[in-house]
Amino acid sequence: MIKERPKVKKLYSNVPPTALRGREEKQRKAKNVPFWHFIADIVFFKMFENRFYSVMIKNEENIKKRNPNYATICYTSHTNWWDGIFTYYITRKVLRGKFRLMIEEMNRFPLFQYIGCFPVNKKSAQTAMKSLQYASSFLNDKEIVYCMFPQGIIKPPFSRPIEFQTGLAYLIKSAVKTNGGINLLPISTMGVFLREDRPEFLAEFGEPIIIESDDFDRKTLTDNLSKEFENLLDAHFAQVQTGDFSGYHYLFKRKDSWWKVIEKKLKNIGMKNK
Repeated sequence: MIKERPKVKKLYSNVPPTALRGREEKQRKAKNVPFWHFIADIVFFKMFENRFYSVMIKNEENIKKRNPNYATICYTSHTNWWDGIFTYYITRKVLRGKFRLMIEEMNRFPLFQYIGCFPVNKKSAQTAMKSLQYASSFLNDKEIVYCMFPQGIIKPPFSRPIEFQTGLAYLIKSAVKTNGGINLLPISTMGVFLREDRPEFLAEFGEPIIIESDDFDRKTLTDNLSKEFENLLDAHFAQVQTGDFSGYHYLFKRKDSWWKVIEKKLKNIGMKNK
């Protein structure tokens, strides 16, 4: 008799966690405290580098095309548990800015406010708007790198179509009115198994979008940004599918363990150099 195996629980929901659980989120202001960044750098970097064989990035030169007089909104898809840690990792390692990230259910991680995080409550449009208004208040600082997931909820990998919520357009309009402009930096990411025993994290930086006019319709801009981001993701996935990794550079790569070194030496026995 075949033993009954446990069923896979529902992994994705169209209802945000704070709305699903009906919990209130205490308002907390994001801060950048050096001591807590020191601790987070150790913990998050080690977590990331222990679980992945490498972090590979492409088109890093696009970062330099941003307008240095404006803050930056980085946006990417949200498909897995690692996305938040990745945005912190990439901000600290590559973008070198003041990290900001909106988090649901932040009551479970109150110390995160000291490394630039702040909560959002999506029980209603009114409560979510408070967090967007707070986010718009710090986009006058050109050193800010605000990382966000415009889809507003975790989606399965390769989910299509890409549909952004209008919160991104709200922040763009607010930043332009207040500060004259804003940098948008799309990032396509994926975690995949390639030729190693651990997954590798790939990130491609898209061309920055510099917006200096608030003369736009929020829905139209949202639809356009969604489509452009979907094109970036599809092109990124298509390149990986063909095994083409030209243009990538290692941001991090694990050293081979002793048994991997032996394995490679054994594989080379009897092979002729070409």
